[in-house]
Amino acid sequence: MDTLTEEIATQERQVWDALVAGNGEADRQLLDPAFLGVYPDGFADRDAHCDQLADGPSIHSYTLDQITVKAVGADHAMIAYHATFQRCSKNITETMYVSSLWEKQAGRWINIFSQDTPAT
Repeated sequence: MDTLTEEIATQERQVWDALVAGNGEADRQLLDPAFLGVYPDGFADRDAHCDQLADGPSIHSYTLDQITVKAVGADHAMIAYHATFQRCSKNITETMYVSSLWEKQAGRWINIFSQDTPAT
């Protein structure tokens, strides 16, 4: 795994780890103030993404595989992967294909965009 892939995959896992821990502040620190999420149920900004953790964890467990990272200019990287996870509110395993765009700001990676596509 190359350095960029390791860096971005680590950042992406930190978002998932915040969802598992119910840590809204950790989630907020990883997302740009102008973050845009595109999800099966609609759009979400950073506040909406973080607010899902107001009552605690939203994800019970997850695994990420088929990880691909592409540089998109000097300060941007796109990660795409397959996620298998279980929400705290449901007793079923779900799968999604996810892509996220990360931007290097002041020396650290920040998530500026993410899109989830249900796997069929």
